[in-house]
Order: sequence, then structure tokens, then C-alpha cells
Amino acid sequence: MEFKHTSVLLTETIENLSIRPSGIYLDGTLGGGGHACEVAKRLTEGGRLIGIDQDEDAIAAAGERLLPYQEKVTLVRDNYVNAPQILGGLGISQVDGILLDLGVSSYQLDNEERGFSYRYDTALDMRMDKRQALSAREIINGYSEAELYRVIRDYGEEQFAKNIAKHIAAVRKDKPIETTGELNEIVKAAIPAKMRAAGGHPSKRTFQAIRIECNRELEVLKSSLDELIGLLLPGGRLCVITFHSLEDRIVKTAFRKNENPCTCPPDFPMCVCGKVSQGRVVTKKPILPSEREIAENKRAGSAKLRVFEKR
Repeated sequence: MEFKHTSVLLTETIENLSIRPSGIYLDGTLGGGGHACEVAKRLTEGGRLIGIDQDEDAIAAAGERLLPYQEKVTLVRDNYVNAPQILGGLGISQVDGILLDLGVSSYQLDNEERGFSYRYDTALDMRMDKRQALSAREIINGYSEAELYRVIRDYGEEQFAKNIAKHIAAVRKDKPIETTGELNEIVKAAIPAKMRAAGGHPSKRTFQAIRIECNRELEVLKSSLDELIGLLLPGGRLCVITFHSLEDRIVKTAFRKNENPCTCPPDFPMCVCGKVSQGRVVTKKPILPSEREIAENKRAGSAKLRVFEKR
């Protein structure tokens, strides 16, 4: 299957990266290379792009797309949480700009075999990095009912999380749950019929939750943002595109904390905590896709871009 993915907020992201032709840029979530390609074509001979992705299919597809710029591009199959070590191994201590386009790609959703989507009946998988042992199947069959409840409630913001976890635990007593189709039916049975008609597909939130848990998406994001800001040169920018409120909240909080890290009580006449601002939040409100972009790509509908500039 061809790796197809439409890059969201492409123009807005490239504009906000403020690309210097001779600069060094990091794309921590390479995907099909849409954003990376736009960065690479703006770089002169002295410029460099490092692209990271944990999905081997993404690395292959992006490698092909970036072939015309190969002398400026280095691709690494890894997770962006390891960006400081990856850059260090390449002899790079700081960069001029960093991009993260979070969430799951259209290719991953549309590729039946990957088991990300409730639209197909296939083996439960959801691993972005197929080298890892933990898959959706292990989570669904191996987590306790209480752990499943926590995952579906916290990562899916699903109001029927308790009932869904209970139904999963009951069904797997007889035999393991093996497919996305089986999970889909269990989720539907756990949600009252009148509620199933509202708010999109009934399995959407549960599948999102299991995927986030499987790939440690929020954990990785939360633990990476401060370090990524630390990798920026003065004036360098970090652009992050999120696709749901959980991601966006983490980014918004981290950016605000890096802009104003002071922990002194508000009535103190001067700062004594010694925590220094790392820069400024460029986007006081997130940048949203245009109506035209949403009409052309409905998956762009929930996207938000936030930008931080290092001082």
C-alpha cells in the first residue's frame, strides 16, 4: 500500500518555522515527509534536515520523497523522545527549528493490516513501531479491568469507560479478543443505543485511548517538550500540531511554563526562585486550519498548531 498522508496546516507551519536557508531543522514525526519536503526545498547547501520516525513504512516513503534533497537530509528510525541523543550522535548540539505533527497518519489509519481503525475487521495491533512487543491485543487481553477503565477514561475521555472495560473483561473470559471487529462490537454493546447515534462512531474514543496507551503518545510528548525547547538556538522555533484536547493541553501547559517558569508567590516583590524564561509563546491562541483545508481534508478538522520561540 502506498504511504499517502496529507500534511495538515502545511503553509502555516512552514511560515512559523521562519526557516533560515543555512539552518539545521528537526522533524520529529516525519510521516510521509510532507512537512520535511517543504523544509528541505528551502535549505541551501549549508542547511540540514534531520527526520525521525518510528514507523519503518514512513521512513521508506519519506526517503523516496526526499530523494532530490538527500545530501541535506538524514533520516533516523526512532522515537523523537530520543532526539537529544540522536542529534548528539550526529554531532549536533542545537538546531534552528523543530516540528512535531502528532497523532496517527492517514496511511496508518487506512492500512487495514496495522489495526488502527474501527472501520476494518483485522488483527488488533496499533503499534507505530512494529519492533515493540506491546500491541493493542496485549492491552485488551492483558490489562486488568481497572487499568482498561483508566486508559479508556483518561485517554479517550469516554463517559462509558467503566462499562466498556467491564464488557471487555467479561468477553475475554471465554476467549481472547483478537480483532478490531470484535472490539468494535463489544464497545457498541457497552454504550446505550440512544447515545451511539450521537458524537461520531461509538468506538472512536476507545480506539484512540488504546492507541495512545500502546504507543505511550502522551507520556512521550510530556517528557519531551522541555528538552526539545532546550535544543533550540536563540530565535529558533518549535512548532507542534495536535489533534485532540489531551495533546493540546500538554503543549499549551509546557509552552506557558517555559515562557514563565517563576514559582514565586505572586505577592513577592521580586523573583527569588531563579527560574529563567526560555522564550515566548508565539501563538497566544492556536492556529487552526482554514475552512477550505477542512473541506479538502476532513481529518484536518481537529488540528491545532502552537509555536514557541527560544530566547
